[in-house]
Amino acid sequence: MNFTPLARPYFALRRRAILEWTASRQGIERAQMRELRSLLQQARDTEAGRRYGFAEILLSPDPARAFAAAVPVAGYEDVRPDIMRMVMGERDILWPGRTLRFAQSSGTSGGKSKYIPITDAALHRNHYAGASDAVAFYLGMNPHSRLFGGRSFILGGSYANEVANLPPDVRVGDLSATLIAEINPLVNLFRVPDRRTALMADWDKKLPALVEASLHADITNISGVPSWFMTVIEKVIERAGANTIHDVWPNLEVFFHGGISFAPYREQYRRLTDPRRMHYVENYNASEGFFAAQDTPDAEAGMLLLLDRGIYYEFRPLDGGEAVGAGEVEQGRTYELLVSSCNGLWRYSPGDTVRIESAVPLRISVAGRTKSYINAFGEELMVHNAEAAMAAACRTHGCEVADYTAAPVYARADGSRGRHQWLVEWRREPASVTAFAETLDRELQRVNSDYAAKRAGGIFLDGPEVRTARPGLFETWLAQTGKLGGQRKVPRLSNSRELMDRLLEMNNSISDIQK
Repeated sequence: MNFTPLARPYFALRRRAILEWTASRQGIERAQMRELRSLLQQARDTEAGRRYGFAEILLSPDPARAFAAAVPVAGYEDVRPDIMRMVMGERDILWPGRTLRFAQSSGTSGGKSKYIPITDAALHRNHYAGASDAVAFYLGMNPHSRLFGGRSFILGGSYANEVANLPPDVRVGDLSATLIAEINPLVNLFRVPDRRTALMADWDKKLPALVEASLHADITNISGVPSWFMTVIEKVIERAGANTIHDVWPNLEVFFHGGISFAPYREQYRRLTDPRRMHYVENYNASEGFFAAQDTPDAEAGMLLLLDRGIYYEFRPLDGGEAVGAGEVEQGRTYELLVSSCNGLWRYSPGDTVRIESAVPLRISVAGRTKSYINAFGEELMVHNAEAAMAAACRTHGCEVADYTAAPVYARADGSRGRHQWLVEWRREPASVTAFAETLDRELQRVNSDYAAKRAGGIFLDGPEVRTARPGLFETWLAQTGKLGGQRKVPRLSNSRELMDRLLEMNNSISDIQK
């Protein structure tokens, strides 16, 4: 039975409401001020509330300005001590009561894991509500959708974690594990795989189980990280002896994706699907919150920021200027994102930079990471530049990338100039890696004027060096660092050589053994 016509009026009502109050700066500011006041009121009696004077801020004629003056911007290491107290069972620290769920996240850099509180409020007011908004936007874009006429295939992680001596009632694991475990049981009627399979920790066993669970299901939509879902889809096609995934799942119509850029994978998904029947919807959902969802068929238009879902947003200019509110951002400008949320994070930087694609309504795109860039030679290469150039080079050479990372090689005393070194694991290798590198260089110059200036005449910066990674190298590294799974992320750009040197060492040692 197709339940989509029954569900559509509910989602249409929500979509209309969102679009009405995001149609002006005044509406955006009012929505965000309601969120800030609500968050401060709820947390006023916590340790954080007393530390920063939330009660006094609420009495201020300008709570937003008073809040920014009283609360310092925080990264994870600033709040780690408080969060670990919460993990160990202490109450009323950053958010009222005890928090029993934490999302273990590695982000895209650093060796230590982060543990992000998933309070009841964050779970229901933000994560589940944000996913519901993404569905509302999709149904609004696709009036003939049969989304609820079959099953959802949600790819997630597990509760595997690194914390010793956890209190018995506290759960730590991937965000997706919590979302799957706590979801309304009625949703299981529309979802695969079953809960036990979805939460399996051993991916060597989980992958074939996912294939078997979905092989004969009527899948209408899939949700997950593009790189990992690619592996699942290929295995399903192989198991079924099919040519495309639509031969197996004829009613598949949409991929809700996020976590990493879709650009390098778009052509690969075109190859594995029937493009005439497939839609792709980007969501910005992190462990710290469900921030934004695509509300228009034009993927280049960005994602609509969800302004009434338990999060107060600020945007800090990359030059270190004062942060501004959602109603004050400038179109076309890139900011560091700051969030204050019903998970107890206050003026917290998830480490992401966002570009304002539209100020009214407020649509953003993820530009990259505050710590994932290359600026060794004044080129200021950001992740969105790299993703765009890589995708264009792949189209030109008919190749496909599984994963990659890049880092600088610095000038030496022998007179050699600096350059960027790219380590690429191919799904389909180009006929000439050298020619690919030349195209990549041209595309990087096209999308980044600073890079182009440094490359001019080959005086300051040599062209990029592209090296081939052995199959499975990045998965091996991810497994060694505890990052393998549905939420996996490979750092795209690094301003140091620490990661690159480690990967090259692994690549060379395996190559030597194979020889």
